[in-house]
Amino acid sequence: MTPTLTHLERLVAFNTTNPPRAIDEAGLFAYVRQALPGFAFRSWNHGDGCISLLATRGAPRLLFNFHVDTVPVAEGWTRDPFVLGVEGDRAIGLGACDIKGASACMLAAAALTSGPVALLFTSDEEAGSSQCIKRWLKDQATAFDQVLVAEPTRTLEVVAHRGIATCTGTFTGTPGHASADRALDDSAVHEAVRWAGRALAAAHEAQTETFGALHGIRFNLGRIEGGVKPNMIAGEATLRFGVRPLPNQDPLGVLERLWALAPNADRVRWAPGFLAPPLRRSPTPLPVDLRTDSIEVDFWTEAALFSEAGYPTVVYGPGDIAQAHTVGEWVALDQLNTVTETYARLIGD
Repeated sequence: MTPTLTHLERLVAFNTTNPPRAIDEAGLFAYVRQALPGFAFRSWNHGDGCISLLATRGAPRLLFNFHVDTVPVAEGWTRDPFVLGVEGDRAIGLGACDIKGASACMLAAAALTSGPVALLFTSDEEAGSSQCIKRWLKDQATAFDQVLVAEPTRTLEVVAHRGIATCTGTFTGTPGHASADRALDDSAVHEAVRWAGRALAAAHEAQTETFGALHGIRFNLGRIEGGVKPNMIAGEATLRFGVRPLPNQDPLGVLERLWALAPNADRVRWAPGFLAPPLRRSPTPLPVDLRTDSIEVDFWTEAALFSEAGYPTVVYGPGDIAQAHTVGEWVALDQLNTVTETYARLIGD
């Protein structure tokens, strides 16, 4: 455990919060290079703090992916989030769970082994646009037999997860004095709320739809804004929402189902935001055996982008998603140990 915790202490100390994503090829990326002697490196600076670093040894057929950015520091931390603390069976620090713990495991495992391996470190997973992975997949020509994406899975193998879609709806109304009897129908805010009620009802009805252990769609109204003041009929209202369909559902198709619920289609303009596919279970056996149970999960990962590009892909790492993005974020020490040993076994001598 000592090498893994030593690496994790150093990784947590680097401020890679996103936003603001003030990340360059110094700092954490320089440390990763230093910690991987004997590796060849290639880096991509995609701009706006989006960095990809590929470290390779030998002629690898397995690619590991780790995102090194974290969410911003939430209010409520009672300790320095950039100083790793070890208390009982936990390692505590910003990013320890999501997902610098896995990077620390790999740096320790690489030093214990001599087998071929490819490691892709990226810096913009928390941005909600996945520019690093999208651009890297477009630019690179190296083929791999399988990709393992590190995320908090409690050391279980995730073989399927939901897709994700975000969207903005701009509703229009006819401005005027709120004393008019037409206010109920003509307000853009009222129109947005009417659609929102229908969408919430549809999301509740969809709870009967299933995929493996997953059920229903995940739907969230993130923000509604519009109008000027109580005595004016709102001429415009904006509503932003997100949806996470089941792995066998097309995210854009689910959006279109929700768009169709608009009371008046001519009074709303829809603008899709981040659209990402689900991770679907590979139809063929995967080359790597993680020797653990396979599960489906509700959260989205960039594994779906590798899978969409044709790579058999799984998600695996230490930590529980319930700890991700939380105050006092932590990862269990026994899971760090398990993942370090698993990575070493997969790499081989």
